[in-house]
Amino acid sequence: ALGAVALALAVGALLAGSLSRPIRELTAATSAVAHGKLGAQVPVRSNDELGRLAASFNTMSSDLARSTNGRRQMTADVAHDLRTPLSLLLGYTEALHDGKLAGTTATYGVMHDAAQQLQRLVDDLNTLALADAGELKLVRQPAQPRALLERTAQAFAAKAAAQDVSLSVDAPESLTTTMLDVDPDRMAQALANLVSNALRYTPAGGTITLSAVEAGQGVAL
Repeated sequence: ALGAVALALAVGALLAGSLSRPIRELTAATSAVAHGKLGAQVPVRSNDELGRLAASFNTMSSDLARSTNGRRQMTADVAHDLRTPLSLLLGYTEALHDGKLAGTTATYGVMHDAAQQLQRLVDDLNTLALADAGELKLVRQPAQPRALLERTAQAFAAKAAAQDVSLSVDAPESLTTTMLDVDPDRMAQALANLVSNALRYTPAGGTITLSAVEAGQGVAL
C-alpha cells in the first residue's frame, strides 16, 4: 500500500509538472503580450491539447505583431503624405499673408490641388476606418472590366500628358461582353490609387498600361 501511494504520488508529480510548465509559459507569454511585447512565442512541447493551444497562441501573437507593425507603417506613410500638401499650403498662405506673393490664378490653382490631395488622403483614412469596423458597404452592380479601366485612364489622362507619360488600356475585345459583380466606385478608387502611385514613380517618357485578362472564372485587372 505504501509503495502504491508512493508510486501514485510520483506519477501525479510528473503529470502535474508536465501540465503546469506549459501553462506557466502560456501565462507568462500572455502577460508579455498584454504589456506590449507583441509577437511573444512559447515552445510547443507536444501534440495534445496543450500543444495545439500553444501553437494557436503563437499564430495569434505573430498575426497581432504583424498587424500592429503594418498599422504603424501605414500611420508613418500617411503622416509623410500629409506633410507635403500641408507644407505647400502653409508656405503659400504665409507668403500671401506677408505680401511676398501676389494672388494669381496659378497660385490659387496650386493651393486648390494641394487641398484636393489632402481631401483624398482623409477620404482614404475614413474608408480604412469603415473597413476595420466592418461597416464599409459595397453597392454591387454589373460592370465591364474594360469600362472600369477606361474610366480610370480618362481621369488621369491630363496628368499623364503633363508628365509626358503614356497611359493606355490593354484589354481584349472578348471582355466587352464580360460583366463583373463589383462596386464600381470602390473599384475606381482602388485603381485611382494604383495609377496615382504609378504616375508618382514613372519617369518622363515612361509608360503605364492598365490591362485586363481572363483568369480562370474571373478577371485580373
